[in-house]
Amino acid sequence: MNEEVSESSIRLKEMIEKAIEDHKITRDEYDKILHIATEDGYIDRHEKALLSQLQQMIEDRLVKFVI
Repeated sequence: MNEEVSESSIRLKEMIEKAIEDHKITRDEYDKILHIATEDGYIDRHEKALLSQLQQMIEDRLVKFVI
């Protein structure tokens, strides 16, 4: 079964990839990521995987919060 990737998943992936490339994320960017993930009232499995990856990278300090 091939699940369609939602438009919000694509936008979410782009924002998360930018944070990973920069190795940093602002609180505003993080809030926007969460907003994109929840704007349709449903977090699909692609979005969950992306959010999990970002969270793990923050915990591992591969991506750092900046002011």
